[in-house]
Amino acid sequence: MPRRSILLFAGACIAIAAALAILTVVVISGRDASASREIASTGQPLVGGDFQLVDQDGRAVDQTLLNGKWSLVFFGFTYCPEFCPTTLAELAAVKQRLGDKADDLQIVFVSVDPERDTPQALKDYLSSDGFPQGTIGLTGSPEQIAQAAKVYRAYYEKVGEGDAYTMNHSLTVYLMGPDGRFRTAVAYGLGPDKSAKIIEDAMARG
Repeated sequence: MPRRSILLFAGACIAIAAALAILTVVVISGRDASASREIASTGQPLVGGDFQLVDQDGRAVDQTLLNGKWSLVFFGFTYCPEFCPTTLAELAAVKQRLGDKADDLQIVFVSVDPERDTPQALKDYLSSDGFPQGTIGLTGSPEQIAQAAKVYRAYYEKVGEGDAYTMNHSLTVYLMGPDGRFRTAVAYGLGPDKSAKIIEDAMARG
């Protein structure tokens, strides 16, 4: 091959290599920027915050109720035919599996049905056999309930009219740390063993 052709070929190879290098830098930089955006946009969900409610003994309480203990917070109502009693019964089994660790755990049941769920109604309901002893029931005005649900990203909706109405609502149980901040979610229907493991792991992390 003539010397001139060799030089032209070598020059072309260098140009291609340089172009590929630039392209690689651009692609990698783009991925890094994308990853940075993902990291910046993720992180701990903004769950929990200020609320003003009333417990089953008629005492006014706020978010400081959660301070100093691990708390399982979930939203429901006393007329709930299935999900709420199932969740409460499962949480009773979870506390059994946690053993001594359950001493540092409280369960907080927030009503989404203030029209029917008076403090006394909550007290009667939560004293039912099979439900966790010491469960704290919270209710309040419609505005107070709406605020509590908002800060916990909990959904609820009244369905139907008259005495036969019901409430649709989210089923997530929120595990809050002793500092009152969200740690993790416990999905409905996991079963006592898996739920207890999630709680134990969170407690171990602090």
